[in-house]
Amino acid sequence: MPLFSGKVAAGFPSPADDYIEKTLDLNELLVQRPAATFFVRAEGESMLGAGIHPNDILVVDRSLEPVTGKIIICALNGELTVKRLKSERDVIVLGAENPAYPDIVVQDGMDMVIWGVVTNVIHSV
Repeated sequence: MPLFSGKVAAGFPSPADDYIEKTLDLNELLVQRPAATFFVRAEGESMLGAGIHPNDILVVDRSLEPVTGKIIICALNGELTVKRLKSERDVIVLGAENPAYPDIVVQDGMDMVIWGVVTNVIHSV
């Protein structure tokens, strides 16, 4: 895909440049570790505050460490979910980014497997 060298003004219009700087490879831009990366489609509205909308495509890297504050994909009791990883007093919390949805406190007996860290979100406007 072509990448124009000029930038698009989000405020007042500015003259556009007439030439292409280079071609843009979206894999190069979005995928740092191809062997560890997968894509998944988001569902629901619990992560709207993080810019994740229903039907967005999430770019997920399995090689990144899932540390507190990162948005992760995990299987919780066999169901995939996307949440912000939190820790409160040595308890794992899966945080929603929408006040209409509660956080999930991971308790003993729950089966949780972290699949990866979300690195990018692709959505239509």
